[in-house]
This record gives sequence, C-alpha cells and structure tokens, in this order.
Amino acid sequence: MPSFSWRVWPALVLLLLPSLVAAEEASLLEGWHDVWLFRFLVNVLGYSTIIIPGYFLISYFKRTNYLETGSGICFPLIKTCVFGSEAKTGLLDDVSVTPRNEADSGSSVKQVVKLIFCAAGLQVSYLTWGVLQERVMTRSYGSTTPEEAGEKFKDSQFLVFMNRILALTVSGLWCLMFKQPRHGAPMYKYSFASLSNIMSSWCQYEALKYISFPTQVLAKASKVIPVMLMGKIVSHKSYEYWEYFTAVLISLGVSMFLLSSTPSKQPSTVTTFSGVVILIGYIVFDSFTSNWQDNLFKYKMSSVQMMFGVNLFSCLFTVGSLLEQGAFFDSVAFMTRHSEFAFHAVLLSVCSACGQLFIFYTISQFGAAVFTIIMTLRQAIAILLSCFLYGHAVTIIGGFGVGVVFLALFLRVYARSRMKSGRRLAAPLGQKV
Repeated sequence: MPSFSWRVWPALVLLLLPSLVAAEEASLLEGWHDVWLFRFLVNVLGYSTIIIPGYFLISYFKRTNYLETGSGICFPLIKTCVFGSEAKTGLLDDVSVTPRNEADSGSSVKQVVKLIFCAAGLQVSYLTWGVLQERVMTRSYGSTTPEEAGEKFKDSQFLVFMNRILALTVSGLWCLMFKQPRHGAPMYKYSFASLSNIMSSWCQYEALKYISFPTQVLAKASKVIPVMLMGKIVSHKSYEYWEYFTAVLISLGVSMFLLSSTPSKQPSTVTTFSGVVILIGYIVFDSFTSNWQDNLFKYKMSSVQMMFGVNLFSCLFTVGSLLEQGAFFDSVAFMTRHSEFAFHAVLLSVCSACGQLFIFYTISQFGAAVFTIIMTLRQAIAILLSCFLYGHAVTIIGGFGVGVVFLALFLRVYARSRMKSGRRLAAPLGQKV
C-alpha cells in the first residue's frame, strides 16, 4: 500500500497541477481586476485599438494629399472626418450672441421666468445626477434586508457609455430639428476632447469608491487651478492677479476640508491615496477637455454641434472598449438582474443629457457669469444633500474650508463680471476719442 501511494500521488499531482495553476491564475486575475489602475490601463488599451489605426489612416490621407486626388463614394466622408469643409473663422457670434440680444429685448417678467426656468432645470438635473451617482457607485443592489450584502455595480465605463449614448441622441435630434451653422472642423479633432472627457468621467465615477461625495465636489470646485495651468500650456493664456488670489483661496479651503475629514468613512490610507490620485486624474483630464474645446470653437460651430461631435467619439471609444473586455454584456446582465439599477442608470443618463442642454441655453440667454453662480450654488447644495442622505460627517474646520472655497468662487464671478463691464464702458470712450 505505501508503494502504491508513493507511485499514485505524483501522477495525481501532475493531473491536478494544470487545474490548480489555472485556478490560481483566475483568482489572481480577479484580484487584479479590482485594482482601479488595472482597470484604467485596460480601458486605455481598448481605446488605443481605435486610436492607433485611426492615426495611421489620417496620416495616410494627409500624406497622399487625398483632398486633391481623392474621389469616389467615400470622398465626402473622408473629407469631413480628416480635412473638414472650411478654415477657421473665429468664434461663432451669430449662434451665441443673437439669442442673448433677443433675451435682452424681452420684458423683465419674461427674463425672470427664463432665469427661474434655467436655474430650476440646472439644479434638478445635476442634483439628481449627483445623488444617483453616489447611489450607484457606493450602494449595493438586490439586498432585501440590511444584513444581506447584495451586489455592487463596478464598471464605471458602462455608466459613461450610457450617459454619452443618450447625450449623442439628444444632440443629434437637436441638430436635425433646429438650424445649425455649416460645420467646418475636421471630425477627428473631436476625438481629443472626447478621450479626455470619457477619462475624466470614468475618474469621477471611480473616485466615489474611495472618497466621499463632498470631497469629490470640492475637488471639482478647485479645478480652476489646473484649468489655469492648462490654459497657459495649451492656449498660452494670461490671467489677472485676482484669478491667482482666488485660486490660492480655493486650494486653502480644499486643504482645510481634506485635512479635517474624519477617518471613520475611509477604511485605510491606501484607499484615501487612491481616491486623491483618481481625483487628480479627473481634474487634469477635465482641464484639458475645456481648453481643447475652446480651441475647437475657433471653427464655425454651435455648442450643440460640439456636444454631438464629442459624444460621437465617446460612444465609439467606450462601446469598443466594453466589447473587447466582454464587460458590455456583463453590465447588461446586471441591469436585467436588478431593475432598480436599470432605472437609476437610465435616469442618470437623462439628467446628464438634459443638464448639458440647460447649460447651453443658460449661457446663451444670461451669459457665463450667471451660469457659474447657479452651478456654484448647486455644488454647495449637493454637499448638504449628500451629507443628509448618506450621512457624511463634516467637522467645523471642514465646514469653514467649504465656506472659503465657495467664497472664492463667488469672488471670481464678481471680479470677472466687473472686469467685463469695465471693458464695455471703455469701448465707447475709446471710439469717441
């Protein structure tokens, strides 16, 4: 018997070794899949399978002077995507300024009604969006009792896709229903803003796994600092002294809030560090998006056309990456298992798409200063609402830091409006002289 077991055990080990190794590799891969950096790199790899072939195609068409020599049924499509239809013409004034002139000529009662409508639309859209965002990313689905663990939704990229596909549909219908200026920008240029936009949105969702929603809102409020840095790097902009002063105030307020946060809500310093890193990624990507879009507006286009172009590439990138990872059908299966999540995901997308339209309408009717005030109030209300619904604790020092941040934001709006009104008054004087 001992000799038999001595001979049999090596054979059994050899037979079981491949399955044991496979099981160990599967568990290791599953563990890596829970690491946010691994998921981020996998997403980037999926995007690169679209970007790299597109880059070589665009380089080929430009190198061969396809605009002069090309022909055939694909020529209009290639011309629109690679070369565009016309040169830069400066900022579009007939779309953005004319509605404001019409608004100024209306009665004060109509103006008040429009302002209430815009403010209510922005507040409802983005406050609901914020509450749902925190619910989807931090709470489980399928648990009937508090003791049950339930099932958490983990794929932030699918939520980005849901938001973008609905925004693409809404902006496309808007462009068909209302007259738009002739489009002149090469379509591929939208891909830069689209890529940074989906990465910033992914970071925004993913960060909620590691930090609280109030911390995320404050970090978003402080993005004026990297926006200014990106503006210097990308667009070579110059800024006034008060812009640097308010940026320092915002940094001070955010630092006070972060340093005074109670550690009970954060399981470890590792997750806190991961959350901070993801937030930095969000701010950097979002800053690039806004500056690149500013450059794109030098072509003759409307804001809705910008929305359509960016979301078109966003849908292409996200659905391609999801299908390559096999995560698209997993997310759809999660939606079928949990109808509550399906409702939340759809409502999240509706709020995001409607919020973008309210942004464009508010800026066209009342200008960027009024819009900034409304959105700043929305951020403050969002922090209070999140603390009330999800029980986030804020210390006295942290509350003072929040106050400093929003005070600095209002100072920025006030100083910018004063500066613009001074320029308008100076212009007629200069003409008289």
